[in-house]
Amino acid sequence: MPIWIWIVIAVIILGLLPLPILAYYLYSVLLVRTSKKKWGRECSIPDDEEYKRMFDIGIEWEKQYHSQKQPVEVVSDGLKLVGEYFDFGSDTSVIIIAGRMESLLYSYYFAEPYRRLGYNILVIDNRAHGLSEGKYLSLGAKEYRDILRWGELLHDRFHQKSIVIHGICIGSCVGLFALCSPDCPDYFKAMAAEGMFTTFKDSFVNHLIDGHHPVQPATFLVTLYIRIFAGADVVHDGPLYRIDQLKKPILFLHSKEDVFSLPSEVQQVYDRCKSEKKLVWFEKGAHSRVRINATRRYDETVIDFFDQLEI
Repeated sequence: MPIWIWIVIAVIILGLLPLPILAYYLYSVLLVRTSKKKWGRECSIPDDEEYKRMFDIGIEWEKQYHSQKQPVEVVSDGLKLVGEYFDFGSDTSVIIIAGRMESLLYSYYFAEPYRRLGYNILVIDNRAHGLSEGKYLSLGAKEYRDILRWGELLHDRFHQKSIVIHGICIGSCVGLFALCSPDCPDYFKAMAAEGMFTTFKDSFVNHLIDGHHPVQPATFLVTLYIRIFAGADVVHDGPLYRIDQLKKPILFLHSKEDVFSLPSEVQQVYDRCKSEKKLVWFEKGAHSRVRINATRRYDETVIDFFDQLEI
């Protein structure tokens, strides 16, 4: 083989070699807890005024109802998971499931409509977040089992007859996977989902497009690393592929301005849903920021939905 061909091959190999390394770095930044400080109990985007306002409102909510709170924990897949339980004297509880990067402190912000419903409230540090153990995010593929364990705690220890879920972004995916599991007990009754996506792969692509980054090869490599290290197929699995298994009522809360979980994508999920369902559109609000832009309507929508279920 002529030397120039070897030179061309070497140049191509050396040119492509950094790509898997850079993609792994991106995967590690986004989906691997590399230290206890990462995704800890603090505001994840303190420089974002709107996000910080949501966080601060949640902290004030906790201060108001601190006397009703007690620490709780479970073990799931060998990991110690930590939460806080607010007891308002009901036999119905909501589990609020935050998205990526967020601890239970973030979930305080979404608790008020459920307090108004009279429900008890469980906020949790998802695995690999806050004070909970764990390293890899599997984006619902394993986390759903954690939710079933939390439900078992609420049912067995606190004698809760009914449990509902409120999930935000990836939290909505986790909640859906839990309710669709064949192991899901009957005391899980329904859920509300804000910012639900079709698959994490689609959401990841939307993030890249919004940031004006090339979609490939990052998408292929990052989803491959998720499969290898977290054991999750985020290309061929996700809410779009699970929703037709749901047999419990679901409320979709979605902003028309969401560029990460596109309106057209949540519409696909909604259309495939065979259970009792409701999709409510909001005109304003970035991803996971619907409530801060329409607090009264958001809360009333949640309250009306669960009220009519007579849980």
